[in-house]
Amino acid sequence: MERSKAMMMAVAAVGLALVLMVPQADATRYIVGGGGIGWTTNVNYTVWARGKHFYNGDWLFFVYDRNQMNVLEVNKTDYESCNADHPLHNWTTGAGRDVVPLNVTRHYYFISGKGFCYGGMKIAVRVENPPPPPKAAPLNEKSGSSPSSIVYRGQLVLPAAFAIAALWDAFVRIW
Repeated sequence: MERSKAMMMAVAAVGLALVLMVPQADATRYIVGGGGIGWTTNVNYTVWARGKHFYNGDWLFFVYDRNQMNVLEVNKTDYESCNADHPLHNWTTGAGRDVVPLNVTRHYYFISGKGFCYGGMKIAVRVENPPPPPKAAPLNEKSGSSPSSIVYRGQLVLPAAFAIAALWDAFVRIW
């Protein structure tokens, strides 16, 4: 019984070390219009979206009055004319808290029907692939190591040291 418990601890420690060493890739959830405003009238969503980079895997979170408004995905022509008659997708769930995954690299066009589009409730976003990770700078032979290589080594060495210590502890407890 004690041996299996020690083995489980060792496996958990190795698993934790592997998780700590995996590089992180995060998607971003954007609250359309910002946290205090949401999807409502009298907001210039073109200005809100300006300067933001929407990447494949991100999410748009629409927060609005469910009794009055909706979220419709339309094509560019219907976006420009505020035509809600033939939406590509109706993202309205009835709760007023709708999440739209941006999982295809393309332009997305959203409007609110029921006449609210004419008051500015529309947004267009361009989704692109995330940029590649930065390339590592070549190691300067004269200085020996750079601060970036120390950080990189710390990301690998510290979790590995904890994993080895956990395995050693498990080994000592077994014998």
